[in-house]
Amino acid sequence: MAKLAGEKLTCVRGERIVFAGLDFSLAEGEALILIGPNGAGKSSLLRIMAGLVKPRMGRLLWEDQPVEDDEARHRSGLQYVGHNDALKPNLTVSENLAFWCRQRRPAAEVAQAVKQALEKVNLLKLSTYPSRLLSAGQKRRLTLARLFVAPAPLWILDEPANGLDKMSVQMLLEALQDHRQQGGMVALAAHGELAAADALPNARQLDMGPWSQKAAELAQKTGDLVFSSARI
Repeated sequence: MAKLAGEKLTCVRGERIVFAGLDFSLAEGEALILIGPNGAGKSSLLRIMAGLVKPRMGRLLWEDQPVEDDEARHRSGLQYVGHNDALKPNLTVSENLAFWCRQRRPAAEVAQAVKQALEKVNLLKLSTYPSRLLSAGQKRRLTLARLFVAPAPLWILDEPANGLDKMSVQMLLEALQDHRQQGGMVALAAHGELAAADALPNARQLDMGPWSQKAAELAQKTGDLVFSSARI
């Protein structure tokens, strides 16, 4: 049974239909990799999955229930990592991670969880450094460490390998596989190595290009009628 599903989703940004009539499903242990050209709607679909924006039409379901019926329950079951690293520049590496850890763990567990996560992403030696002093790759690893300190069954990741070196990409791939083996789910947008068909065993790919093209053709054929129906 799908834990997360989208039915006939339509996304509109400004006055442009990004995609229309899109369906997807994600069950325990599965991974869904969004691929496609820039502007095809990969980030938009991930933000809809995370409940950050609402689809103009269609439904998002969590355990067969509309997400809008209990948005807090949906949010508590996911971790979203977007393009921005969302770090406080004046907080130390440990302090930044501890903030996220406290959202999901008892206070007594925070210090140990932070230490283990920093070891995993090879940042423990920099734990007392202000995050503003980190390189782009180090900031990305610190951001990804949130996945380890604030557990959630659903990971939604937008280009998570951006700025990572080859060793860090391998660490990420192993973490994604471990998460799935424990019943977790992954939805991510990717290009390059992570977008390869064999990057994650048995992962499904969702090519956003055809859905974006379908929306463009629909808008061209029906004009303002599409926008009128999309606003219902």
